[in-house]
Amino acid sequence: MRPFTYERSTDAQAAVAAVSRSGAKFISGGTNLLDLMKLGIERPSHLVDISRLPLRDIEELPDGGLRIGAQAANSDVAADARVRTRYPVLSQALVSGASGQLRNKASTGGNLLQRTRCPYFYDTAADCNKRNPGTGCSAIGGFNRIHAILGAGDSCIATHPSDMAVAMSALDAEIELLDADASVRRVAITDFYRLPGDTPDIETVLRTGEMITGVILPPPPPGRQLYRKVRDRASYEFALVSVAAVVAADQGTIRAARVAFGGVAHKPWRSLEAEAVLAGRPATSATYRDAAEAALRDAVGQGDNDFKIELAKRTLCRTLAQAARSS
Repeated sequence: MRPFTYERSTDAQAAVAAVSRSGAKFISGGTNLLDLMKLGIERPSHLVDISRLPLRDIEELPDGGLRIGAQAANSDVAADARVRTRYPVLSQALVSGASGQLRNKASTGGNLLQRTRCPYFYDTAADCNKRNPGTGCSAIGGFNRIHAILGAGDSCIATHPSDMAVAMSALDAEIELLDADASVRRVAITDFYRLPGDTPDIETVLRTGEMITGVILPPPPPGRQLYRKVRDRASYEFALVSVAAVVAADQGTIRAARVAFGGVAHKPWRSLEAEAVLAGRPATSATYRDAAEAALRDAVGQGDNDFKIELAKRTLCRTLAQAARSS
């Protein structure tokens, strides 16, 4: 690990100003950043500790939504009675995402910004456009069992690892950002993450010096919420495929639905195609399969991960069926 300087900030505006200097990075729980620093993948010259900022509250909003502070621990969000009652898909996703010890340490903002778990990204001897732009992607033609089947390209086929972000995508969450000029802007979570394109190293629309201060959850949508995660082992493994679904069904007809996938793309993958197929259709296996085919129509495997296309379809069908039965 390279030498670095450190400061602890107790003021959000001061923290944003401090991180605007070259080579500076925020650190909160550190559950991802410290690992990357030890491996020499992240090499900040200065760390700004924002873990003590007063951004831990989960607050009621006038419209019936919630504002989750960026420093709220994943365990606190998952256990909050309002989240469990009104946004159960989020609580389910958080509990499936990591052990209790990690959830106690990991922050909401840090979870959103965690980086891919692609083994080639973590191997500094391998070519990786995300780590070193222009060097190539070793996963293409390499061992790519866990890699993307949607939204990828020739530059990168890595996936985003967050479970929480998938659930938030299905809930139409917005991310609240603060910049050095004290300006606050909100970005829909579906617009926050970028697909790799020619710049896989640029993962979000965050501007230099901006900091996540909170997540805005709108009033809960009608219907049953459900998160399903398929992984190689049940003990806190990253998703091969996950699905966050919200299904409102009445007398055997789907009135509205929301669908988001995890483990299949560079970002949480909201499937408007599947949602369009589901609306107004009977809650039957044929409808679910049509929605799955629409959602995965553009999926492309890389060899080892070809199985994920059918796995994603079946996971969606099973999740929709369970949600519709209980809505």
